[in-house]
Formats: sequence, C-alpha cells, structure tokens
Amino acid sequence: MKFNYQARTKTGEIQTGTVEANSRETAIETLQRHDLLVVFLQEISGIPFYARSLKFFQKVKSKELTMFYRQLAILFEADVSPLESLKILGDQTTNPFFRDLIFQVEKDIKGGEPLSQAMAKHKKVFSSFYINVIKAGEATGKLHDVLKYLADHAERDYNLTHKVKGAFIYPIAILCLFLVVGTLMMIYVVPSLSSMLIEIGGELPITTKILIGMSNFLKKWILLVVLGVIGLIILIVRFKKTEQGALFFDKLKLKIPIFKDLSKKIYLARFAENFQTLLKGGIPILQALDITAKVMGNKVYEKIVLDARERVRVGETISSSFSAHPKEITPMVSQMIGVGEKTAQLDNILEKVANFYGQEVDRMVANMTQLIEPIMILVLGVGVGFLVSSILMPIYNISSGLWYN
Repeated sequence: MKFNYQARTKTGEIQTGTVEANSRETAIETLQRHDLLVVFLQEISGIPFYARSLKFFQKVKSKELTMFYRQLAILFEADVSPLESLKILGDQTTNPFFRDLIFQVEKDIKGGEPLSQAMAKHKKVFSSFYINVIKAGEATGKLHDVLKYLADHAERDYNLTHKVKGAFIYPIAILCLFLVVGTLMMIYVVPSLSSMLIEIGGELPITTKILIGMSNFLKKWILLVVLGVIGLIILIVRFKKTEQGALFFDKLKLKIPIFKDLSKKIYLARFAENFQTLLKGGIPILQALDITAKVMGNKVYEKIVLDARERVRVGETISSSFSAHPKEITPMVSQMIGVGEKTAQLDNILEKVANFYGQEVDRMVANMTQLIEPIMILVLGVGVGFLVSSILMPIYNISSGLWYN
C-alpha cells in the first residue's frame, strides 16, 4: 500500500511525499525512523484491484535472504545492536515486501520480543531451521557466532542450489525454443509446402508423409493440444502437492539413471550441512534431526532421518540407523558418522562430509554441463535434419525428374 504523508522535520520544516508500507502503522514507523513527526497520513486510493493483488505474489528471493544473514552476522560481530542492525538492513533493502518485514521484526524486538520470536511470526520467509538455530544462540549467549554459522550455511546452500539450477536453464530454454519454432513451422510453413507437393503429384518419402500428418493434426487440433498440455501440467502440480505425489516424484528423482547419483549426493550434502550447522548452534541432537528432516526437500530422506531420530531416542546410534538404508545413504557416510559418534566429534565429521559431497556435486554438475551442450546439439541436429529432409527431399526428387524429362 502507498500513503501520502505530511510530516515535520526536526528543524520544524514541513515535508510531504509518499511512503510504501504493508499497513498504516508500518508507514508511521518508517517515517519516524527518518526523524519525521507525522502530521497527516492517508492511503492512496484508486489503485486497480489487479495491482493490489500482486502483493500476494511478492516474496523474498533466496539471494536476498542469503545477503540478509551475512550482513546481519557482520553487524552483530561489529557489536551493532539488533535494533540498529535491522534498521540499517531495512533501509538498504530494495524489495519493499522484505523491507516492511524487516521493520516489523525490528518493531517486535523493540516491544520486548527476542529475535527468534520476532522472526517466527514470518515463517514463510524465515524457515524453522534458521529460527531454531537463532533461538539456541540466544539461549547460550552466542548469537553472533550462530549468525556466522547461519550466514556460511546460507551461502553454501544458495551456491549449491544455484549451480544445479543453472546447469539446466540453458538446455531447457533451447528445447522450449525449438518446440515453439517447430510447432509454428508445422502450422504455417509445412501446410503451404505440402499442398504444393500434393498438387505436383508423385510418391512422397515416408518422412514427408509423417511430417504432413503431424502438421495436419496440429493445425486442426492445436487448441486441444495446448489445453491438454496445460491440463496435464495442472494435474501434475496438484498431484505433486499431495503426500503420495510428493513421495512418488521424490522416489523418481532417485531412480532416473542420469540424475540419481547427482540427486543422492545433493541430499547427502544437504543433510550433513544442515545437521552440523544445528549441532554447532547448540541444538540438542533429537531436535536437530527433527529440523534437518523437515528441510531435506525429499520425502525419502525425510523418512530416513526421522527414523534415525526415533532410534536415537531409544538409545541406538545414527550410523546404525543409516546402515539400514545403503541405497540412499552411502556406507562411507554411515561409517564417518559412526566415527564421529565414537570420538564425540560428530559436528566436525559432518563438516568434512558436507565439504566432500559439495565438491562431488560441483564436479558432477560441471561434467553434466559439458555433456549437455553436445547432446543438445545432436538432438537439435536430428530434429532440424528431419524437417529439412522431409521438405527438401521431395522437392529435389521432383526437380530432378523435371530436369531429366
């Protein structure tokens, strides 16, 4: 929401302008932070409904959160107070939604709430993982150390996710572009050529007949095809949101031949990274396992970690629980965790595991990126070759026949 305001400065001058905030109270708080005494404040009316509804789609990007945790850790390490730190970060944040949220957290802290409790009111932005670690830091009096752990963790997690997603953006974009161009050719270009070939007569190659058949089908049923694809996507998205659907797709990620090894290493790196961050933050081991399970991002590994928590509750070790799942948890991980449990160095061992699998993921992503480009070139070459041969071959045959005649 936007508000027109009239305020008085410290020197008594009248200042007018507009301010953007989630509520009237937040707008007043924002103006007061800039040493302005609010005289008049009114919401700007006349904003179209569709413009207001965009607020529901506003979110905080992972990169913005990563920067927030890193800068908050630096400010705390420099002995800047929580209120002043949040004010600085809020003032420099360019995302209006995130800025208002930071100021709301500051307002709650000013009202006497601890940082973890103030952040817990915004669980859609601040995950339970970060909230619990900060809460443990507040209880042990090591909040600045905990924030440093969180900042390092957020950066590693963001870099890992960014590398994996970045490896697939290029091939997916090229494939989508090829499908769009190919569909347009089928609808507008091929019918003109096919009608010319049919009028001339003669036997057409099998590839040309297939191409003409596909073109006629798309030209006649393109709307139905588009609606069918959209409907299929909606069904898949809805099914994925169900418990059974999420489990199905999470299992599928671990069975696809090309990607199963990469997926396994990503989840092992994520487990080790998250679990060791929680342990270093002072979270009890049972609670740490529970939180780690919820942020794994895969139902299969979530179930394995929750099973380990229940076994630890009755006196067993994590390593013995993990040994029962050799397909998902590699023997090396189970053995290293076992060593960490025996030597009381579990957090340090987990850090080594996280670093190892993080490097493995980097290596695999780099190799896949190098392999994807020639594979895409080969696929596109086959597609273009099929289109060209199906169109040019009959034209060449006809022209050759006319030449010899």
